[in-house]
Amino acid sequence: MFESAEIGHSIDKETYRKAVPPLREALLDAQYELKQKPDFPVLILIHGFDGAGRGETMNLLNEWLDPRLVRAVAFGDINDEARERPWMWRYWRELPQKGRIGMFFGSYYSDVLFSRVYGETERNDFDARIHDILRLERMLANDGVLILKFWFHLSREGQKKRLKALEKDSANAWRVTEKDWQHYELYDKIRKNAEHMMRLTNTAFSPWIVVDGSDAHYRSLAVGKALLEAIRNRQARDHVFVARSDTPLLARPIDEKLLLDTLTLDQTVDKEHYRTELDRLQGRLNGLTRDPRFAQRSLVLVFEGNDAAGKGGAIRRITQALDARRYRIVPVAAPTEEERAQPWLWRFWRHVPGKGKVAIFDRSWYGRVLVERVEGFASEGDWMRAYYEINDFEHQLVENGAIVVKFWLAISKDEQLQRFKLREETGFKRFKITEEDWRNREKWEDYKLAVCDMIDRTSTSAVPWTMVEANNKHYARLKILATVCNALEARLEAGV
Repeated sequence: MFESAEIGHSIDKETYRKAVPPLREALLDAQYELKQKPDFPVLILIHGFDGAGRGETMNLLNEWLDPRLVRAVAFGDINDEARERPWMWRYWRELPQKGRIGMFFGSYYSDVLFSRVYGETERNDFDARIHDILRLERMLANDGVLILKFWFHLSREGQKKRLKALEKDSANAWRVTEKDWQHYELYDKIRKNAEHMMRLTNTAFSPWIVVDGSDAHYRSLAVGKALLEAIRNRQARDHVFVARSDTPLLARPIDEKLLLDTLTLDQTVDKEHYRTELDRLQGRLNGLTRDPRFAQRSLVLVFEGNDAAGKGGAIRRITQALDARRYRIVPVAAPTEEERAQPWLWRFWRHVPGKGKVAIFDRSWYGRVLVERVEGFASEGDWMRAYYEINDFEHQLVENGAIVVKFWLAISKDEQLQRFKLREETGFKRFKITEEDWRNREKWEDYKLAVCDMIDRTSTSAVPWTMVEANNKHYARLKILATVCNALEARLEAGV
């Protein structure tokens, strides 16, 4: 992949001097147009060999562009906060919003490459992480992110020459560190593994751009023109790249029998039994979250269900058993303007809990395949892809030690009507009922089909759905508490 970057590309000083002003002007024009019509964000990843001009080029781009519309992030070693979460978490947090440019100096590629170079991962783990990257970049591309990946290249001899020249220059000697020379000694190993990594991740939606880093004038113009061309090409199109959906439409059963139809929604629980069992289960849950083994886990609870199905009451019975310092409730409503400017899963990645903590989602990422699907807020392609993207997200949580438990609380249409009327008649409950709740009832059958599709496509062995018959609130609360306790206990006992 690097042959063309080793043939000695160069630009003379006069040519460079004449080319820079119009290039800078064009870049600013494209940047301001991007701001005014924020259809997509730009993500620039900067990688390559030490001494190849990565830092200088990043600083130059900041100089050529309006820095107020650029967010540059340099990623170093993983800290304790990031170590407690899935490895992609710290990159999700820094993604640029629509209409903006983000530059990552080092990224998830650095994590993967140098873990392999230093012998911290085996080849199978290396390839597995590369596959994680492919899934992420496809997801970002499907959300409209323009991804530009630059590899600044030097030959082994060129790297040695460059590092020695910097060391002799009193103004730039500080740029050369002991790690740079350590990487020089590992040049062949870095090159071999980088080539493998780049070959597997050189895709139509996020290709690599290899730049000869030996000549400052050449690399600066090459990067600037590549950035300008990519932005202009995207702005000229009336659509963004969309990968083919992995999942064809799910056919409706020809007998019209749906999964939710099999539930016996009316369950009975004796009041005395309810009180006794509630105390017992809350005590059990408290003990499990205080278990020393839970310090290496996290708990993610997802609550979805029909309007007025009792999600809030069930959540309160869980939090009554938890240390207030250990949990956080995340109420999910329509995305804010800030959230709409990001890839759609971004707002959920922000709330991934650390080890020993609990995150409770009152509605969740499943809105993409429920309300956004039914109400037409997401295109068919968007919500069809979301099944895969959700499974991938939850897989990453589980791989990092999270225990993910998700509930669908189901009530009958008649029971919902009674609860709606009660809320309207009770002063302190009126805030719970809105015009939107009444409108949703008109699409009851559409939502039922969407829920059944959701369960069929996202109930996995690692993160299954628990359907809760919720016409009786007491029964529902006990079933939810017991399910959470059983899931916690099973994972803690298994040690996996």
